[in-house]
Amino acid sequence: MADIMLTSGSNFEGYEIVEYLGFVNGQIALSSSFFKDLSANLADLTTQESTAFTNRLVSSSENAIENLIKEAENKGANGIVGVGLNYTNFSAGSVGTVASGTAVIIKKKTPLHRNIKTKICVSNYYNLLMPRPVEITFMAEDNIVSISPIFYNYNQDEIRAVRCDIQLVNYYGEKMLLQGIDFVFEKNNVTRLKADFVECKLHVKDIPLIRDVKVFVRKYVTEKGVFAPEIDPIDINMSRKHLESLKQKRGKDAVEKYTSDGTTWICNCGYINAAGDEECSICGRKEADLSSNSGFDYEQMTNKMKDQPNVEGMKDILLEYIKKGVIDAKYRMELLEIMESGIQYEKTRGDMTETVLEKVIRVFEN
Repeated sequence: MADIMLTSGSNFEGYEIVEYLGFVNGQIALSSSFFKDLSANLADLTTQESTAFTNRLVSSSENAIENLIKEAENKGANGIVGVGLNYTNFSAGSVGTVASGTAVIIKKKTPLHRNIKTKICVSNYYNLLMPRPVEITFMAEDNIVSISPIFYNYNQDEIRAVRCDIQLVNYYGEKMLLQGIDFVFEKNNVTRLKADFVECKLHVKDIPLIRDVKVFVRKYVTEKGVFAPEIDPIDINMSRKHLESLKQKRGKDAVEKYTSDGTTWICNCGYINAAGDEECSICGRKEADLSSNSGFDYEQMTNKMKDQPNVEGMKDILLEYIKKGVIDAKYRMELLEIMESGIQYEKTRGDMTETVLEKVIRVFEN
């Protein structure tokens, strides 16, 4: 007999009905004298006789359900809903048991929330020799959300635990604060630390909406004692796309582009060094390497383009940078083609500045 599920209700918990196959029933007939004998002798039944009548009824019910299942099996069903059991009169005065229901095909429901794993760059940083959070990984399994951060440990102290507040901002601008989360580390003295996943009070549906993460280190523990930062972290002033692109080129701890004004230079880690310092006092990057690999600051150019009322004005800014010779030749033709195409589309479709700006940024980020 097929492994068919039955219910008197309209569905099965954890399953969904994918097809209704129609009404089915199973019958079993009892002798015409069965209920006559039962009613005539009801008052005088002995315990043994009462048990015999009960067993007969139970047996007829079981046989009716077996016949019901067989009919559903013949239809290709693996479930029956709305199952009912009744006694009825058949022809020639005979009485029988009828089991009925609706044959269906069911399948297990897909979990409401699939497993999710998302990494987001931390958008603030500490300019101190202390554990610096640089990335948060969110992982959801069923309805449980856990988080794991990556810290840069420039001092290579033996970090035992870090307590953080984590501020999340979604695409609606709404803020969520996870307070007092403790991350514990195995014995280590490495520069890059990854904490184990810690369960947090966050709903699975919130994860795809997160656009920004800030981490505030409240305390951290080393073999020398417990420490608390005396300054607030610094916000990173670039878009998430630009930050991710910078980190891919300069390392996960990169938060600023290298710049120099002759008296100081800003390292990729964000620390401001004196002009005579050959290497960064925080991360150890050498200025000579940074200056030779700094490349063209396209963000400065795109920020100027944002203020233009039309693509024609954006093209004029591009031409200024081309004349300066700071844009690599391999980009020039593609950028000019983007501008010309934008100007033509703007004549018939209206404002194309945002679309053109996205394409310009993509040229440098890809």
